[in-house]
Amino acid sequence: MTVLPLLNRIAAATAVSEVWDLAVSYFADCGFARANYGFTRFRHAGSIGDPDDALYLTSFSPEYSHFYFRDGFYARTPLYRWAVENEGICTWRWVEEHMAAGTLRPDEAEAVRQNARLGLRAGLTISFPEASQRQKGALGLAADPGLDHDAVDAILRDKGPGLEAVAHMMHLKNCQLPLSTRRRPLSARQREALEWVADGKTTQDIALLMGVSPAMVEKHLRLARAALDVETTAQAVAKGTLLNQIFLLPKANLPANPDHPIPPLSN
Repeated sequence: MTVLPLLNRIAAATAVSEVWDLAVSYFADCGFARANYGFTRFRHAGSIGDPDDALYLTSFSPEYSHFYFRDGFYARTPLYRWAVENEGICTWRWVEEHMAAGTLRPDEAEAVRQNARLGLRAGLTISFPEASQRQKGALGLAADPGLDHDAVDAILRDKGPGLEAVAHMMHLKNCQLPLSTRRRPLSARQREALEWVADGKTTQDIALLMGVSPAMVEKHLRLARAALDVETTAQAVAKGTLLNQIFLLPKANLPANPDHPIPPLSN
C-alpha cells in the first residue's frame, strides 16, 4: 500500500473505526498484523485516569485484548512505563536487554515472561508527542510469528518513515474524531442541550430553542451527566468537549460502545 494516498484516506476518514482499519491494514503489510492502540485525555501522573474514558483499539484476539486491557495487564508491562515517560519509537529489544540486566521491576519482569509464553517477543512501540500533559497516546505493534528483533530492525530501516507517518496520522486523526469509549454515548438531544449550555443559554432559553419543557431539558442534562459520569453540567460540557462528543459536524460518526475495546502497548 502506497503511503501518501493512505495518509490522505486517513485524513478524510469520519470515524475512528475507519481510521483504525486503514492503519491496521498497512501495519499488517509491514509485518505487524497484531496492534494495540490506546489514547486518553485524562492522564494523571503515571495513570491513564478512568479506563472507561480511554480509547483502546486492537487487532489482537478478543481473549488477549480482554486480558491485556480490561484486566489491567498493560499497566504492568515495562513498555507502558516507557511510553508514559518517553516519546518516539522503542523496539522490544529494549525489553530483552533490560530483562537480561535485571533492571525491570518484578511485576514488569513477570509481564515479560507472560508475553513470551504467548510468543510475544519482538515488536515496537510508538509513544506519540502530545500538546497537553493530560493527553497520551501510544501504539504497540507485535511482529508476526517468525520475526525476531533483527527482522524488526530491518523493517524499520526499510519502512520506518512510512510506518511512523501512518501511525502519527492515525493518532492525530483520532484526536479530532468523537472518541468511542466504554461509556454510553450521548444521545442527539443530550448533545444539543449541552451545546446550548456551552453557548451560555439558560434552561428556559434551551426549552424554547429545543421546543420542549424546562423539565425535559433538565432530564436531558441529567442523563448527559450520568452518561459522562460527572456531577455538574459544567463538567459535562467540559468532558463532552474533550471527548469530541458535542459540537459535531453532521457527517461525524459517533459510534455506540465499541466492541474492540482502550491504553497502549504490548510486552
